[in-house]
Amino acid sequence: MKIAIEKGQEKTLLADGRQQVTITDIEEGTSENKGIPFFAVRFENEDGYVSHRFYQSQAGMPAIVSLFGSVGIDAKEGKELDTKQLLGKELTIEVGERSYTDSETHNERTLKQAVNFLAS
Repeated sequence: MKIAIEKGQEKTLLADGRQQVTITDIEEGTSENKGIPFFAVRFENEDGYVSHRFYQSQAGMPAIVSLFGSVGIDAKEGKELDTKQLLGKELTIEVGERSYTDSETHNERTLKQAVNFLAS
């Protein structure tokens, strides 16, 4: 089997704590269980990366508004946001772990996530 390594794939996950990062990639999709639209952001610096999903739901909107605001994009009622505007933006994030119970397997899972977005 031949495995191609794409740019950025050699990087490791960022260490926990406050990190200065650039948004290098955005992927859009729909959640596997409930069909909720999301976009996944890759936050990256010279030390590594972390990806984080932002769900377009009532519970997820505060995080989306915070992310856009931290990079200087005003998120106001009635305004439509474009995730492509985030590419190349720099900000500070806090990297940490979050555990949850998988709804299908009922096993506990832990993932790295980005929270507490601040302007750089």
